[in-house]
Amino acid sequence: MARVEAVLHGAKAKIASREKKENREVWTVEGLIHPGLKRTVFTFKERALVAVELQYEYPDWSIERYNQRMGEIRKYFDDKYGTGKLVSRGNDHNTDVIQTLVQHDPFPPFRVISVDYKAL
Repeated sequence: MARVEAVLHGAKAKIASREKKENREVWTVEGLIHPGLKRTVFTFKERALVAVELQYEYPDWSIERYNQRMGEIRKYFDDKYGTGKLVSRGNDHNTDVIQTLVQHDPFPPFRVISVDYKAL
């Protein structure tokens, strides 16, 4: 955890929140630089990093453009770290893309692309 915090500090990113959930600690981080990246969620178990969720937002995009961007993001990380294993959080297994429409009143709705990389 200390090493991740040092890297975030060096990148001038801000830990917006730290929450304890069951036997895990979850940090929500803002300010990491990557096109469209709004926040990153780091999950730790027994002080070791076990998951990173990258949340991208593009407020004015169509679903087709989201699907295209999701493919670009997946290719970027697969090329950099090797092909990942799909972890599905829903019951719809007809697609490799998990999309969520989020409404936060009084803000307009926006879509979020989440790319999860988990330690296995």
